[in-house]
Amino acid sequence: DVQLVESGGGSVQTGESLTLSCQISGYTYGNKCLAWFRQPPGKEREGVAYIDNTGGTVYNDFVEGRFTISKGSAKNTLYLQMSALKPEDTAMYYCAASDTGFLGILFRFLVPAYQYWGQGTQVTVS
Repeated sequence: DVQLVESGGGSVQTGESLTLSCQISGYTYGNKCLAWFRQPPGKEREGVAYIDNTGGTVYNDFVEGRFTISKGSAKNTLYLQMSALKPEDTAMYYCAASDTGFLGILFRFLVPAYQYWGQGTQVTVS
């Protein structure tokens, strides 16, 4: 079975940094695309960052250069480095994995495009 387990969330002050990790098992992630989503309180889940099988990355506009998505040198680990955090970044953050190596621009931040999801890790910025 495919399992995604996020960690690294927490409570921080405005302007501070956090790095989220997602440990993926039961899944060969080297040739697949992965993403981070978030769900703020009372709002729908939204895409944050995407990485495809070539290492190409795409970020949602609200990231504004503050976040970096990467695949770790340790096998099957996905990271999201977040800096200059704002209160509006408060959300449950989820990693997601697709069965395909590339998603077109219209699909990269669509929830149904990803078949596997973690349970989420909470990020609170005050």
